Amino acid sequence: MTEYYLPCDFAKAPKCDAHIHYLVTWDALLRYASSVNMHLVSINTALDGVPVGRQLSVSVRLKKKYPQWFDFLGTFDPSGFASASFAGDAVAYVKKCLNAGAKGIKIWKNIGMTLQDKDGKYIMADHPAFAPVIAYLENKGVPLLAHLGDPRSCWLPYEKITLANELHYYNTAPQYHMYRHPDAPAYEEHLAVRDRLLEKYPRLNFVSAHLGSMEWDIDKVADRFERYPHWTTDLSACIGHIHLQTYRNRDKVRDFFLQYQDRLMYATDCFIELTGVKAKVKRYLTPGRYAENLCALVGKEWRNHWLFFATGEKVPAEKFNLPDAPQTLEGLRLPKHVTDKIFFENARRIYAL
Repeated sequence: MTEYYLPCDFAKAPKCDAHIHYLVTWDALLRYASSVNMHLVSINTALDGVPVGRQLSVSVRLKKKYPQWFDFLGTFDPSGFASASFAGDAVAYVKKCLNAGAKGIKIWKNIGMTLQDKDGKYIMADHPAFAPVIAYLENKGVPLLAHLGDPRSCWLPYEKITLANELHYYNTAPQYHMYRHPDAPAYEEHLAVRDRLLEKYPRLNFVSAHLGSMEWDIDKVADRFERYPHWTTDLSACIGHIHLQTYRNRDKVRDFFLQYQDRLMYATDCFIELTGVKAKVKRYLTPGRYAENLCALVGKEWRNHWLFFATGEKVPAEKFNLPDAPQTLEGLRLPKHVTDKIFFENARRIYAL
């Protein structure tokens, strides 16, 4: 008999947020996460203004303090790609991350979206400079988490962006709104680069962030699953797009998660930093109540996401820039064993947690 979760099972069900950015040693959210059985995987990333060395130091300290509840992925700085010593330096830093406990290595969208050579040509992830690093990961069986490209809305004018949080992001980070940069590589070019890497490195534990930047169409995700058996992806920053596709065809979305239950990992892409968790919650973070507010907001998001996948309850829908946008959605009510895979077991297997 197929078993299903009830809403009251949230706190005890095994869970993992497989893509967050824990940038500070302040640990209130980790303590809250452990109370609701939520493992956290923090993703070191070559972010603007946040040195990768500082991120690694924070991750190591949190892993030491919360060995049962916290893991992390390392990264490397791609900005020196043109240097003759780049490959050796990058591999050396990757080894440093792995020796410190990293469960994989992340590359970010600055490769392909802002990184350029001296002639102004955009540098993509399949550039020869990165080949020794990726080959090293493949040979050592180390997962590569790749955020290549961005949501399709990145290449759309503001009035055509569907999700409210994406509209806010591109308003505040115009350097990554590729609609404003018509000379930059097109959306399809980023997907093509990713596919070429999948073909070139068939033994690589290749994980795409954000549904492989195909968040708007689960058919395209399914196509890549069929073509590349070694490819997996997380759901970070994509729940809104899953909501929208559920609103349009719930049965199709449910069938997708049933069919590819071994290839998908739950994740949010929350940023834990002293200035807030994503822009949408900064206004709540008053002095002295940071921990209380942050844990309540992130905890509410975790719970609503879990209820959406695990039960048939009505859950709040993400905010859409659509005239007929739904306020609530019926959950997918996936079987218990499928929910456990998506929310925990796949991350444990893929990242060897």
